[in-house]
Amino acid sequence: MTEDLRYPVGRFDTAARPGPDDVRRWIEEIAGAPAQLRAAVEGLSAEQLDTAYRPGGWTVRQVVHHVPDSHANAYVRFKLALTEEAPVIKPYEEARWAELEDTRATPVEVSLALLDALHHRWVLLLRSLGPDDLARVYRHPELGTSVRLDSAVGLYAWHGRHHVAHVVALRERMGWG
Repeated sequence: MTEDLRYPVGRFDTAARPGPDDVRRWIEEIAGAPAQLRAAVEGLSAEQLDTAYRPGGWTVRQVVHHVPDSHANAYVRFKLALTEEAPVIKPYEEARWAELEDTRATPVEVSLALLDALHHRWVLLLRSLGPDDLARVYRHPELGTSVRLDSAVGLYAWHGRHHVAHVVALRERMGWG
């Protein structure tokens, strides 16, 4: 982990062209992400869940709800890319999603269960993909680029590590065990 509270595992390297071993490793990271996030928040009180992981950052509760929001969007993007030719995806305002009432009022266990179920389906899909599938793309209108699915697997493996590290680093700084 780095000392940067915003990017405790560093930033995702978008320039790297992944190989098959990278993709397999990332799929296994995606498979393990729900258990890692669950372990990271295990035993936290409501007050601790409502603590920001960094000054000006989201609360742990918001982070927990954000991960399945983000990964549900990713799952849909993968399915679109696998069934359409270079579809343009719909971006979303993740910061505004994190402010909605369901984020404040829903117990984190609901999002942890959602992440378990979502990753079960997503990992089954990811493990079924061959090289031609992984070379398919979706277009991101805000970035103005096409995103290959093999690179997107890496992005979302990083995304899970990134947010688990937010919670783990906060627990360590606060002495929450």
